[in-house]
Amino acid sequence: MERSLTMEIVRVTEAAAQSSARWMGRGQKNEADDAATSAMRDVFDTIPMQGTVVIGEGEKDEAPMLYIGEELGTGSGPEVDVAVDPLEGTNIVAQGTWNALAVIAIADGGSLLHAPDMYMKKIAVGPEAVGKIDINASTLDNLEAVAKAKNKAVEDLVVIVLDRPRHAELIEEIRATGARIKLIPDGDVAAAMNTAFDDTGVDILLGIGGAPEGVLSAAALKCLGGEIQGKLVPSNDGEVERCRRMGIDDIEKVYYMDDFCSGDDAIFAATGVTDGELLQGVQFKGAKATTQTVVMRAKSGTVRFIDGAHSLMKKPNLVIQP
Repeated sequence: MERSLTMEIVRVTEAAAQSSARWMGRGQKNEADDAATSAMRDVFDTIPMQGTVVIGEGEKDEAPMLYIGEELGTGSGPEVDVAVDPLEGTNIVAQGTWNALAVIAIADGGSLLHAPDMYMKKIAVGPEAVGKIDINASTLDNLEAVAKAKNKAVEDLVVIVLDRPRHAELIEEIRATGARIKLIPDGDVAAAMNTAFDDTGVDILLGIGGAPEGVLSAAALKCLGGEIQGKLVPSNDGEVERCRRMGIDDIEKVYYMDDFCSGDDAIFAATGVTDGELLQGVQFKGAKATTQTVVMRAKSGTVRFIDGAHSLMKKPNLVIQP
């Protein structure tokens, strides 16, 4: 991939973040998501690439734009797979809480997993614990392995888990080990990414979330030197059949980093929509808006934090007014 795409996708996530941030705390998650999606799609039209959406807003008959299989870019430049979540955390924005992001990952064509839109059991860690986790191992074994790798006591670990009824047993298992838990309402891409940054205070992600978000998390962790493993968790016979139509015969298959994101290169960008441990959300200051973005590339290992100041007078089309 061309290095210039790194900054190009920052423009995309910045636009989506600014547009969706206008809806913060208004209780209208669909409107926030639509604003992010529309802004993201508009900027994609200006990027010199031949992109194909592999993780997006759904199938063509479910989503008017950024649907799976949609072609993005100007039609010139490198061929790339594109994974997007225009607004990771629609409920977060609707409620005005923490860690909503606008997210993009791109990789060489054919590199990103075409994950079905269903649940996936996941475990994710930062660089220090790479090679030490096993999704098929017990909660205790994984936490002890991560604690040893990070030179900590299990009691000092922070495990991040989506706050869902399906995690009641997992939460009890974690508590039985003595480890601490951070429950989050939504946003497991941000949660997975936070395991790779010491300042966030998060050591490991455990639990069941969306499979598409697993691909985005894997791209981020590939850039950061971390690790994620996943197993699909179909909810019904229809989802099992969907897996088979996609060529997935082994439902118990463990997906490793190279299954999620093969090859040696990926670019990932996330712009904060609301404030979080890692990124500040969009701030509107009269005729300007400020954004904070993290962008990283696997091939070089470079991680950049970018503070943006945007003139709303010169970019009115990128900020959708409620």
